[in-house]
Amino acid sequence: MPPRSSTFRALRHHNYRLWAGADIVSVTGTWMQVLGVNWLILTMTGSATSVGLSLVMQALPTLLLGMWGGALADRLPTRPVVVAAQLAQAALAAVLAVIAFSGGDSVVPIYAVALAGGVVSALGGPALGRFGAEVVPPADLPNAMALGSILNSTGRILGMSLAGVLLPLTGNGGLFLLNAATFFVVIAAVALMRRAEFHRLAGSERQPGAVAAGLRYVLRTPWLLVMLALSLVLGSLGRNYQVTMAAMSAGPLAAGAAGYGLLSSVFAAGTVVGGFLAAARPHLTIRLLLITAFLTGVAQTLSGLMPALGTFATMMLPIAAGAVIIDTTVSARAQLDSPDAMRGRVIAALGMVSAGAGAIGGPLLGWLSDAFGPRLSLGIGGVSCVAATLLAALVLARLSGRTVRQAAFRPRLERRLEHRLAPERA
Repeated sequence: MPPRSSTFRALRHHNYRLWAGADIVSVTGTWMQVLGVNWLILTMTGSATSVGLSLVMQALPTLLLGMWGGALADRLPTRPVVVAAQLAQAALAAVLAVIAFSGGDSVVPIYAVALAGGVVSALGGPALGRFGAEVVPPADLPNAMALGSILNSTGRILGMSLAGVLLPLTGNGGLFLLNAATFFVVIAAVALMRRAEFHRLAGSERQPGAVAAGLRYVLRTPWLLVMLALSLVLGSLGRNYQVTMAAMSAGPLAAGAAGYGLLSSVFAAGTVVGGFLAAARPHLTIRLLLITAFLTGVAQTLSGLMPALGTFATMMLPIAAGAVIIDTTVSARAQLDSPDAMRGRVIAALGMVSAGAGAIGGPLLGWLSDAFGPRLSLGIGGVSCVAATLLAALVLARLSGRTVRQAAFRPRLERRLEHRLAPERA
């Protein structure tokens, strides 16, 4: 019998249960491949910079092509696009396996696969997001997103752990083949879903300028623009803890690799906690977003003052939980409060902001840590996040007040027009 708890209410739906099961399998495989690719590049080059370049290759297509993917998602049926994207990713994972088993010493083919994978994600990702919104009714979509965060965090932990165990046995090529197989699990889940239980979103007409229309919608929708701008600041200066945790562990905390591993585990646990907290909420509101963003920014500022590994790790738990609540709320509100026919392009805009935050924040926080120390870097990032949240709250309050005034003024205007038109009608 499906769970009836409000925390797990999305699991009452047959199609979502299939989607959730396939999701955790796919995410586990993805993180196995991430570890395998990073290790393969590192063993080939001995350069961490080369590893970082592969991440740039994956993120760049989202920044350049994301809105085109959103326009396709709004116009085309989602199921065929999702299946095609899964087949493409499976083929790319198989190509990586061939590269690994062949024992080549050039990273160029790996970069090419990373770039191709980024293109597939950019063009297919918005359709994947739209499809995920169609397997539950709109009222349960925030809960489904929160549970998705839990599944992503769990899959990341499982994937990294399994990769560490399997890598000596299967080699990098074996990890890539296992990941290729996980995409067929997703395809099977899609095939087993009940068509009658889909909650289909209205699509857009095929028309020229769909990408430009999506950009205009974002730029002319003030509340959405504010949320995306806030998400960019929080994602760049309030995230990228891979950089700041490593800098703190290697520097002021003198905890080394073992300390960094502990912090990574605590952070992963915090993301699971955040997912459960978001899932337990009946509604994910703008107010919740602003309060969580403010408290998380304050916690980040204080984390730079923590004197020891234990106290710093304690601060990482609520920060990680807050990050998940923020991301889930932004995604839920951006999707639910936008027209169905624009949903794919809104999802694409969210993906572009996320990719941009990673591309900007990682190098920026690294430079701040090198130039001023990781403690001050955390403080600068935290204060910036608090300031951005307060500014966003002020702007959204003014927008809300203007909307209320317009709503109150509209009936008076309509009465005046009716009064003026009455003689003409007579």
